[in-house]
Amino acid sequence: MVYAAHSTAIIDEGARIGDNTRIWHWVHVCAGAHIGEGCSLGQNVVVMNGVRIGNNVKIQNNVSVYEGVELSDDVFCGPSMVFTNVINPRSHISRRKEYKKTLVGRGATLGANVTIICGVTLGEYAFVGAGSVVTHDVPAYALMVGVPARKVGWMCQCGERLSDRDPSSCKVCGTKYRLEGEALRRIP
Repeated sequence: MVYAAHSTAIIDEGARIGDNTRIWHWVHVCAGAHIGEGCSLGQNVVVMNGVRIGNNVKIQNNVSVYEGVELSDDVFCGPSMVFTNVINPRSHISRRKEYKKTLVGRGATLGANVTIICGVTLGEYAFVGAGSVVTHDVPAYALMVGVPARKVGWMCQCGERLSDRDPSSCKVCGTKYRLEGEALRRIP
């Protein structure tokens, strides 16, 4: 495998890292982590054992990706955003068998300082605004903001906000969508 890692990075034996991935200063990739091709891990990132990261994922500085988290292809994790993996942590009680799975769908964007409470699924191309706290599943293409995060609109896969009145097409790239109840679907 051909990837680039800064001399201060720690990559444990048994970690799998795809080609053309860039690993920056003071990153720790634990044994058993699987990182895809073309990824970028910023300074002070920690990727724990058992984490699965797809291709072309960008993880900005100061993010810890804990066991139980899976990031699909093309996910963006903003600076200092937070994943959790236990609902009710206590330092004096081991909860390792209680880790909850968190799935982040393809193309999702998690803004700076977002917190993801474990056990949720974020749909493909969801967009979570900076500082939001996600406590429940997020539909595909949803624009989520606030504490707790709530849906305030829809986002195109190109990253542009869709019209609140008519989210059937993106005015920037022309991608077509269909609203089906509370879900937005891309029309191929």
